[in-house]
Amino acid sequence: MNQPIIVPGKQARGEGQQPIMATGQSFDVQEWSGSGPDYLHVHYSDDEAWHVLEGILTFRFQDNTVEAPAGTTVFAPAGVAHAYYEASGPTRYLIIMTPRLRELIAALHKAPRQEHNTIMRQFDSEIVE
Repeated sequence: MNQPIIVPGKQARGEGQQPIMATGQSFDVQEWSGSGPDYLHVHYSDDEAWHVLEGILTFRFQDNTVEAPAGTTVFAPAGVAHAYYEASGPTRYLIIMTPRLRELIAALHKAPRQEHNTIMRQFDSEIVE
């Protein structure tokens, strides 16, 4: 699978449309708020997903941008370049990630921006812009 999966909120789904099921490897689920990294990046071996609880997140992919309001789930399979940020106002969302991504994010939060690509490569990831 090399495309993101976008799940509209329940109110926006067509009648009879089932919720999406996206299965990756082992994962963590954490409640977060705020934006992710502002640069387009790819995780070559890890899936990542978000479920927006409040507010709106904007997701950028190689070829498009998608606004994800509360109730929307976004799944980025390994190999799909992405970035995300708060569209307006505060957000609250669940992030679903592998243990490797949790460790990557912790390392990025401790490092200055100029070290991010080196750190990303240590976790089989890369900044692509």
